[in-house]
Amino acid sequence: MNRSVTIGTRGSELALWQASFVKQQLAHHFPDIEVNLKIIKTTGDTIQNRSLVGLGKGVFTKEIEIALLNGDIDLAVHSLKDLPTELPEGLCIVAIPTREDPRDVLITSTGFPLEDLLHGAKIGTTSPRRKAQLLHLRPDLQVVDVRGNVDTRIRKLEETDLDGIILAAAGIKRLLKEEVITQFFEIEQMVPAVGQGALAIEAREGDTNIENLLVPLNDFTTVAEITAERTVLESLGGGCQVPIGAYAEHIEGELSLIGTVCHPEGRVRIVESAAGMLDDAQHLGKIVAKKLRNSGANELLKALSDVE
Repeated sequence: MNRSVTIGTRGSELALWQASFVKQQLAHHFPDIEVNLKIIKTTGDTIQNRSLVGLGKGVFTKEIEIALLNGDIDLAVHSLKDLPTELPEGLCIVAIPTREDPRDVLITSTGFPLEDLLHGAKIGTTSPRRKAQLLHLRPDLQVVDVRGNVDTRIRKLEETDLDGIILAAAGIKRLLKEEVITQFFEIEQMVPAVGQGALAIEAREGDTNIENLLVPLNDFTTVAEITAERTVLESLGGGCQVPIGAYAEHIEGELSLIGTVCHPEGRVRIVESAAGMLDDAQHLGKIVAKKLRNSGANELLKALSDVE
């Protein structure tokens, strides 16, 4: 078994928290192993002055995966929602720890919730999924791109003319900044990104030493939930830059899955759901994807690809 392990991670405060969490878990289960972090800058980190839409998949993961394939690191820790459904040949997701809160949150400068914001209020988000669902709820709002880590976005809210920003609850909670949250969106209001709130630990295929180390970190219920969600995304051919959302939850022995595809400006929002057994997650994802397609998702996605 390895005597030392190097974890590849992005350099943001949240990414370092996530990698440090995995490091602490490994140290707890295997105290004799030295665990190190290696910060790797990705395309998404480098491009800060414009939207990432149109740059393709893996903008926050590609460089880390190259380091993993080259043997510069032993494993990689990602926000699972950033990880494309199709991984590079030779890599695989080895473990998914228990998921944090999957919901999106609204943070406003006035402390007013969504329904009380003034007509035409300006909300910042770079996510096409969030923008589409927000405009479906409030077509009068202005939605503008706001890039940067959690602290940067909160600072932009305080220092610019923004009335609010939308972020993932998981990141806020992990960084112990929950007091800034104005409102949690319910799942049905704003269906989360696939894998939101979960971490993906990626390694080289066939690296049994690393696989054995990560067994205690893997949460099988979360794995089933994520499998259902990622199957929806894969079946629809979308990525994190497409207004698609999916969320699965294990409730009393049953896996419940909701999925959505939206018009980019929120004019149409298709929502479908289904429920099944925990060990039938992939089939459940295909069912919801088929229901979405039958309800018009193909036309929406085609229209979006034609625009791009």
